[in-house]
Amino acid sequence: MSELKPDNEALCLAALREYDRDRYLASLLTPAEHRAAVVALYAYNAELARVRDLVREPLPGEVRLQYWRDLLEGSAHGETAANPVAAELLRAVSERDLPIAPLIAMADARIFDLYDDPIESTVMFEGYAGETSAALIQLAALALDPKAAEGAFEIVGHAGVALAVAGSLLLMPIHRSRGQVYVPLQILSAAGLDRDTFLTDDQPARLKTAIEAFAGYGLDHLKQARTGGAIPKSLLPAFLPVSLASGVLQRAASGGAAALAGTIRAPQWRRQLAMMRLLVTGRL
Repeated sequence: MSELKPDNEALCLAALREYDRDRYLASLLTPAEHRAAVVALYAYNAELARVRDLVREPLPGEVRLQYWRDLLEGSAHGETAANPVAAELLRAVSERDLPIAPLIAMADARIFDLYDDPIESTVMFEGYAGETSAALIQLAALALDPKAAEGAFEIVGHAGVALAVAGSLLLMPIHRSRGQVYVPLQILSAAGLDRDTFLTDDQPARLKTAIEAFAGYGLDHLKQARTGGAIPKSLLPAFLPVSLASGVLQRAASGGAAALAGTIRAPQWRRQLAMMRLLVTGRL
């Protein structure tokens, strides 16, 4: 009697449902013929993003990130088949001829998450977003339609920054509890704050101002993504997570205190509706 092979795609979807519900929902709306590759990319991103949650010290986190570098470079230790995310990622890379360099850069960028150093400037934030959120959108686009993806680079870049700002706002209560600062010091300084004062509740008015400015910065990038041209229909599934950024950014821009309280995420039915709207209208 032959041994049943594990359904790695289903296992990756289950992991997404637990650790990244929005990209899980986006995966369900991705065409079936492309879903496995996109799910593999999203599951890989979820593994990288939660490393800080799994370790108490940076060094074990760096070891976990090194595993993914070794895997992608072909020098991983251990049985790849035992890790459904690793197995699906390698399959997606092979079947969709995805580039290895940005996948490795995604892991390298997450080293920043393991430490409590602040982001100095908007340029630094854009670099981080480019190697995380934007890279993930671009890789998903390449998996969907490589030819169309070549012409969407600028839209992807701005959309990635907007999505990274929205993500930082959603995670702000967790980040602050850990001593992490993803709002660029450049923006904090303009509001009369620094890293230490941002992490306290001593100056609520200035905190609110800084958060609203950060959200406005994200909205500026979202506007540039919207004016960068029409998104090819074949690539729309890659932008489904970005469709949720607008609501988060607008709510934070009009009430920074909500981000501190962790109350800016829309209910799931609204998030699903935003994704469906993008598929129907083609507009972020």
